[in-house]
Amino acid sequence: MNRPADGFGARFALPLVLGPALNSINTTMISVALVPIADATGTSVSQVVLLVAGLYLASAVAQPVMGKLVDLYGPRKIYVTGMALAALAGLVPLFAPTFAGALVSRIVVGVGTSAAYPAAMASIRVQATRVGREPPRELFSALSVSSLTSAAVGPVLGGVLVAGFGWPAIFVVNAPYGVAAIAFALRWLPGDRDRPRVADGGAGGRGSLDVSGLVLFAVAVGTALVFALGLWPGRYWLPAVTAVAVAALVFWERRHPEPFLDVRTLTARPALVRTYARLFLVYSCMYLVIYGMTQWLQATAGYTADAAGWMQLPAVVLAGVAAALVSRGRGIRLPLLLAAAIPAAGGLLLTTLSHDSPTWVILAAIALFGPPQGLAAVSNQVALYRQAPDRQMGVSAGMSRTAVQLGAIAASSVIGPLFGRGATDADLHVVGWIITALAAAALLLTATDPALRRGRPPGDPPVPPDHDPRRSPR
Repeated sequence: MNRPADGFGARFALPLVLGPALNSINTTMISVALVPIADATGTSVSQVVLLVAGLYLASAVAQPVMGKLVDLYGPRKIYVTGMALAALAGLVPLFAPTFAGALVSRIVVGVGTSAAYPAAMASIRVQATRVGREPPRELFSALSVSSLTSAAVGPVLGGVLVAGFGWPAIFVVNAPYGVAAIAFALRWLPGDRDRPRVADGGAGGRGSLDVSGLVLFAVAVGTALVFALGLWPGRYWLPAVTAVAVAALVFWERRHPEPFLDVRTLTARPALVRTYARLFLVYSCMYLVIYGMTQWLQATAGYTADAAGWMQLPAVVLAGVAAALVSRGRGIRLPLLLAAAIPAAGGLLLTTLSHDSPTWVILAAIALFGPPQGLAAVSNQVALYRQAPDRQMGVSAGMSRTAVQLGAIAASSVIGPLFGRGATDADLHVVGWIITALAAAALLLTATDPALRRGRPPGDPPVPPDHDPRRSPR
């Protein structure tokens, strides 16, 4: 990291990386606890998957909402509020060690942790304006590595906690973590009152929350995800509700003076939309591996829950290495191409595995999905930072996390029905072919993206050319 005097030192970075990591830990830590929770609460394996879907559904809707609140009220205030909500929600299973208690906890944790990433990206943008320089790419790398590492460490940590303290421990761990994140944020993140106005006058100002647009967005996303996950019997009418909600959202937001989701900006910035699409495709592949492999390893290959978690470590290490390497470069097109090409090869490798495959072969297959995470995370973050308008940094960052959550939900909607009666070798092979197809689509999208071919994605400059740092409050 850089010298503290440049405005982007370790103290500024620490709370930024801690918050998003908590969301990532929760998304994957549950994977090794599904079977123990089902056994302890008398819930079927197909029903317990709701614990996965609940957090993703809450996060997919809450990320842009929290991002909008960040844009309106300031990143530090919303960050602290979200972490407090997550910390309190983690205590619910202590008092209600039931499936219902676990589900409520997961949903509220998903809402609370959704504040962290939009707040982090908005804090970086505001700090760049305050000190008059662009943030170092190493900061984006640190933000990515923290989320990647925590996501991959999640199954390991979950296995240890379940084995040592029982399944409620994977919820309770949110409490001390959230308290620590709040303490660091209050100590080292700049306050919101004196944050400077950004180039287009949005971040330092105060607007109003478009409640109607928020509700329409929630209905559109929520009904689509409930349909995809099969959470509602006789759900085939839900796509019609989704279509109506989307049409109403577009109609309303195009006419609202301060829209929740600025569809005019998305129309004018197709490069930003393509960044969201890349995130969805690549992370769908990643989560198919995380959820598919952990269940297959336990149900078919004969590994224990904690062993299945530890086997994710090669991916953790390689993801961190890839993120560190890409942070030293300047371009993003080649890393994004590799982030799509490698999973395509990994998907093909999965189609060759069986329950009696040597452990080293299984480890190699899992490890192959590590580097794409690091490459995609850092490069897409840099692209997002350059493409998002200043006054919409929070909601744009929130939408990027929604794209990731949609990928996770898409993976869950595949794994749930496919592995509902057990995770056979044939089921794993189907997952491999799906990953190959998704990765190929991401590769085609990246290779044909004109913004990437131009080198620097178009977007508003993070710091206006005539900005005088001497006039900015510190």
